[in-house]
Amino acid sequence: MMMQVRWYFYLVFFIAALTGCDKNRIFEENQDIPNNNWQIRNAPQFSFTIEDPQASYNIYFNIRNALFYEFYNLYVRAELTGPDKKTLHVKLHEMYLMDKVTGRPLGDGSGDIFDHQFLAIKNFKFPQAGAYQLRLKQYMRKDPLPGIMAIGIRVEKIAP
Repeated sequence: MMMQVRWYFYLVFFIAALTGCDKNRIFEENQDIPNNNWQIRNAPQFSFTIEDPQASYNIYFNIRNALFYEFYNLYVRAELTGPDKKTLHVKLHEMYLMDKVTGRPLGDGSGDIFDHQFLAIKNFKFPQAGAYQLRLKQYMRKDPLPGIMAIGIRVEKIAP
């Protein structure tokens, strides 16, 4: 019996190791929003390194919100800066967290918490290798913005 439990453990570990690998992801980080109230002055910054500037990349925004979030959408201003501190990309993104007609929450949910991943910057070519920063700022008309629990980014290398 003990041998079966040990083999089961090894099998689960092996499967988790195989499925846990994501060769295209070069960076992913999420930052919790204090007290689930995103203040305008709180602009989370994410730093990542690009080693292959010849490749193209997709950048995603990760959003976690609570069911009590008051709006169907979320506006986020993104500013990407390069190793030379020059701004490479600035854009105001609108993301839908709820169906605007029915109010039904979108994303992957568990109870009253919902996770979303939005493609924000598609097929981007970084001009050089080095350290980049992406800063995200909420651009809603409410400060603080209740119901946003975490914000993050994911950078993926597009497979050739």
